[in-house]
This record gives sequence, C-alpha cells and structure tokens, in this order.
Amino acid sequence: MAPVWEYRAMRLFGRKDAQEDEAGDGIAEFWTWWQETRPRLDSMVAGGAAEGLEELLAPAVAAIHSDLVWEVAPGRNAAHALVVTAAGDAELRSLAHRWAMAAPESDMLWEFHPSRRANPQALELTLDVGGYEFALDKLMFGLRVPRDQPRVDVSAYHPIFGELDDETRMEATLLALDWLLGEDDVARWVGEITPATFQPIDAVAAVHLPAVVADLASGYQDEEWVLLEGQTGSGAPLVATARHPLRPVDYPLFDQHIAITLPYAHRDENGLPVGDSLTALRDFEERLAARLLKLRGDAVLAAHLSAEGHRIIHVYADPTGDAAIHAKELIVSWEEGEPRVDVATDPSWSAVLAFLS
Repeated sequence: MAPVWEYRAMRLFGRKDAQEDEAGDGIAEFWTWWQETRPRLDSMVAGGAAEGLEELLAPAVAAIHSDLVWEVAPGRNAAHALVVTAAGDAELRSLAHRWAMAAPESDMLWEFHPSRRANPQALELTLDVGGYEFALDKLMFGLRVPRDQPRVDVSAYHPIFGELDDETRMEATLLALDWLLGEDDVARWVGEITPATFQPIDAVAAVHLPAVVADLASGYQDEEWVLLEGQTGSGAPLVATARHPLRPVDYPLFDQHIAITLPYAHRDENGLPVGDSLTALRDFEERLAARLLKLRGDAVLAAHLSAEGHRIIHVYADPTGDAAIHAKELIVSWEEGEPRVDVATDPSWSAVLAFLS
C-alpha cells in the first residue's frame, strides 16, 4: 500500500476556505512553474517529504483557482499521479480539464489527471479523520436505485461516524466514494448521499458498490431521448425532449451555452407546433445535428422545448470551437419570424437544470 502522505490535500485536508470566485486560469504559468520546480518535487517525493511537497504545490494550484483541490496519489502507469480537481464543483470542472490538457506528457515518474481515479487498493486504506481511524474496509452502504432513474442513492455508515460532526461525515463519505468509483463515476451514477450514524437495513460492504454501479450503467449504454411535458411560468403547456442521461460530467469542456430560439407560425390551441412548422423545426434540427457532427465532438445538442409559439434549442459547446458560428449561420434560413442565438458561459449547465439526470 502507498504511504499515507500520498493522499494528503484531498477534500478533508487540502481544500482552502472558500474565497471569492476567481476567473483567472494561470494554467500556463503553473506548467512553467512545474518544469522549473520539478527537480525539488521529485526529490521530496523520493524522500517522502509530505510537508515540503504541500508547501510547494498548494500555492501553485491556488494560483490557478483557490477552490481547486489537489492530491498526489499512486499513478496507473507512472509512479505518481498529480490530480488537480474541481472536487464536484461544476463551475470549475472545465478549468481542471484544461489544466490536464496542457500538462506535459506522462513519464515514468508523473502522470496528471483532472479528477480522482478509482483506487484498486481503496479497501486497504486507513485515514485519520478527526482523530479516529477511517478504514474503508469497515464502510457499509445502503443502496437504492430509484425506478427508471440513472443513479443509485447511497446511505453510508462507518463505526466512527457517530463520533464525527455532519460536515466531516459527509467529507469522509465523498472521499471514500471517489476512491471506490472514481470521481467522474460518482458524478455520473451516484444520486443522493446520506452519511448515517446507524447501519442501514440491508447494508452491503463497500466492496460491492462498484459492481452495483456497473450493473446500473450497463442499462444506459445507448443514446436515449425522453419526452417531457409541463407548464411555463405563466401556465402554458410545454413539451420538451432531452438527452437521457444528461450530465455535464460527460462533457467537461462544454461550458458554453448556445440557446437557439425559433418562433413558429403554425401552432395548436396550446401554442405547440403543428403542420408545416413542425416539419420545418425537425428539418432545422437535422441540419443542426449534421453541423454539430462535423465539429468532431466539440458540441452536443442537450435538449429542446416548445411553448407559446417558440422552440428553444439548447446546445453546449467547447468555447474554443465554432459551434456558435454554425448556429448563427443556420438561423439565417429560418423563415417563420425572427430567430435568435444567445451565447453565454454556463459551466454548471444551469439553463437545462430541469433536464439533468
């Protein structure tokens, strides 16, 4: 098992108190610093000098953004992995991924990741949490898969949880889930998380969680869309179609929101498209999908909704690509009213929050 110091500066140990939001992305500066400082870092890793490593890395990562979290962990192909992660903060996920994209190539000593990977030796780990031993092999889970939902709700119990405050229990649970599943799969497949001070009924050992999640994920391998009905704020009928499951973690660089609004002339008594308008809308979306396909994965059609004589199409894209340009070119051909394209930064996908799964 790797030395305990390898796991410093994670949620429990390395996150600084929240400061004001920062937009700076000193990624290039970080990697310049890394190349200059690497001989010292290599020496500290070889000597197990955890405190010195933290003194160097913590301010360097904070210079990118104060809310990023870092850790040094055993690597998969290299001896060590430097992980700089948003730790579940959707607003920072793309920043962490851009940091990793700018990293130098991995070598025998270092590899780089924008999220925590599942640790094959997770159940062998024991941490000091609040002065108590947090051994993952003693962790138990109550698991519930809501009907027709792409997630598993987790109730976590450990013998030390009764001695910890609520926040520390949650942090320990999140950390354990990241190690057992990998941070991205936690975001994909784990729903409600509840640390418990009493063992849940029908609880299973932590070792079984990856198999439960893998079985759940196997049912969502093909692209699916769901049809949804509802009402607008004014009470008008609304019909929407959304990708399912729809999760920002699957598109970590897509923090640009492109909203295409198309007014339509032919509608029923509820304001929903019919006849020639419905045909025109379908044709537009087919042409849009063809354009997005040519962008080679730089954008995704997330959802569209129709109400009160307008269809709004939600696209998320990598802002370094040309998706917004393509959208603005396409609307020129729309003949039913004045179309509009609105482009904004939305890393948490708040514009489609109702459709996220």
